[in-house]
Amino acid sequence: MSIVETLSTITQQGASDIFIVAGRELTYKMNGRMFTMGEGRLMPSDCAQLISEIYALADNRDMTRLTEFGDDDFSFAIKGVARFRINAYKQRGSLSAVIRVITFHIPQPQELGIPDKIISLAERKKGLVLITGPAGSGKSTTLACMVDHINQTRESHIITLEDPLEYLHPHKKSIVSQREVISDTESYLTALRASLRQSPDVILLGEMRDSDTISVAMTAAETGHLVLSTLHTVGAANTIERIIDAFPPNQQHQIYIQLSMVLQAVVSQQLLPTVDGGIVPAFEIMTLNPAIRTNIREKKIQSIDSVIDTSSQEGMISMNTSLLNLLKEGRISEKTAFAFTTNAENLTNKIYYANRNSGDAPAAPPKPEKKGILW
Repeated sequence: MSIVETLSTITQQGASDIFIVAGRELTYKMNGRMFTMGEGRLMPSDCAQLISEIYALADNRDMTRLTEFGDDDFSFAIKGVARFRINAYKQRGSLSAVIRVITFHIPQPQELGIPDKIISLAERKKGLVLITGPAGSGKSTTLACMVDHINQTRESHIITLEDPLEYLHPHKKSIVSQREVISDTESYLTALRASLRQSPDVILLGEMRDSDTISVAMTAAETGHLVLSTLHTVGAANTIERIIDAFPPNQQHQIYIQLSMVLQAVVSQQLLPTVDGGIVPAFEIMTLNPAIRTNIREKKIQSIDSVIDTSSQEGMISMNTSLLNLLKEGRISEKTAFAFTTNAENLTNKIYYANRNSGDAPAAPPKPEKKGILW
């Protein structure tokens, strides 16, 4: 079976990721579970052959970067099948690759369970909006839905800076300039600085990787642009701390002040396994009100979670409330809820009071066991 047939077959199964690693059958991930294809384990020569075929599909991309440096990121498409984002790498002396499957069409937010209040964040005209979460939690897809919303509703110039390009955005009401790091520009930082001279209204920055990039992104947000970006954090408070910690101590005071002014919202998302074998997203949404801006400016980051918890009337929701809602709906198990929480004690109390209101709670909330797991 050719690599095109293989990728087509696996994509039709609904896979999200494909793994080419020596010593294991060709493997793909679907709904958080691993499945294998074929009967034999891949040998190093098999992996090298498959990856060479992939490079040929990607317009005969040069393999020098992979062979010399041991890593390479790129994307390509198979007509009528899908787009694919590739990370090729060396492990134990042999070539390997992980392939992310990306649909040609940009999904509808409702199909993915993305709330309207998240998409509406794209309607802001300036400031910094962050989509955060662990790797593979759907951050890029959420950003693509937000960009598509702008593209359909506003006359703007949208510049996306990605490594590599994932979803392709046709020009609709907006002009969409999509730039890929390495192929189109030297680095995120170089492209971000250049974007400020390209009359942007919206800048999508694939990832804020270092203090220089974060600093330019905040400056862009401060000067009247809407900046959308990601961080690999869970929770608004953790996100703010990660940004601050990227800077040396002598700059952090100024960053607290600047961030309190330019930050507009932080969305944290996780993908959870459901009781019926599927996956479902859970979201934390923090928008900046005067209380949160004051907490950031005064470095009281530990107080932010309680503000989110008590600001549901402003459209905010904590991760634990999202987990509780999914638990009450019967979509996830209690074990899953505690596996994905960052505050087990708080979740324990939420479950207790929810049960008490329904008459099912004990006299007092139980103390969470080690790691907050109640099973």
